[in-house]
Amino acid sequence: MPNSSNPNADKQKRFRERQRAKGNKEVRGYVTPKGMQCYKELSEKSGWTDGELLNNALRITYAAYRCGQIKLLNEWLKSNDC
Repeated sequence: MPNSSNPNADKQKRFRERQRAKGNKEVRGYVTPKGMQCYKELSEKSGWTDGELLNNALRITYAAYRCGQIKLLNEWLKSNDC
């Protein structure tokens, strides 16, 4: 009888293993070590949960988009080493 394993599940498992091998940690997606440091700092300073951090990040990004300020937000993030 052929292997009844789901090829997509195997592909996802290999992806997760590669991300862990790179040192990335899964929060709500894979985060680089530098990103994880920023995440922890934001979490400690704000007291927000993972869901609240994600929600507020989306709100800030959407507000920047609606105001035509994505470029400005991106430049600020780069200049502040985020």
